Amino acid sequence: MGKPKPSTTRVVLVRHGVTAETGRVLSGQLPGIHLSEDGKAQAKAVAERLALARVAAVYASPLERTRQTAEIIADPHDLPIRDLPGVIDFDVGEWAGRELKQLMKEPLWPVIMAAPSRVVFPGGEGLAAMQARAVAAVDGVVQEHAGETVIVVAHADIIKAVVAHAVGLHLDLFQRLVVAPASITILSFFGPVPVLELFNDTGAVSILAAPGPEKAR
Repeated sequence: MGKPKPSTTRVVLVRHGVTAETGRVLSGQLPGIHLSEDGKAQAKAVAERLALARVAAVYASPLERTRQTAEIIADPHDLPIRDLPGVIDFDVGEWAGRELKQLMKEPLWPVIMAAPSRVVFPGGEGLAAMQARAVAAVDGVVQEHAGETVIVVAHADIIKAVVAHAVGLHLDLFQRLVVAPASITILSFFGPVPVLELFNDTGAVSILAAPGPEKAR
């Protein structure tokens, strides 16, 4: 008899729904930012899409916008929300709460776009450090839930960084990835080996009518 095939562990990464700040302000780890009505509707749509999945656990970044999204998604499964601090949005330090149109004029902005692995935000964390702790958090979830399907609700750049690591894409290229609000991304682990099965899926092709990719955190 041959060796048994390793069981599949699936991590469903969901970006939170939109807030009043989405696309306008770099929120980072600021507390008190909640889903807008549109964001709640987006979360409900994700909940409907995932309602029939056999989900073992639902994790979320500790911020309000991710927890609210996770609570709506978890409701059909009657599961509690587990905090996962390692996937909290990146700490942008002195940039938190500033408008994106202002930040784009900062000398650091082109570096963020071209060489993010070298970026440390003023008074905040480095993007390489953010990737390391996010990957470690997801790896911990995979180890705890071997052979199961779990949902992790997080932020755009967190999901981009985790996916980049999983597929062997250097962090300096992760800005080429786009993760829309309330999108679904699925990483499947066959033993320790990750496979990207679904990426940035919203169940729609509305991007074809949009002016450009969503850049907001």
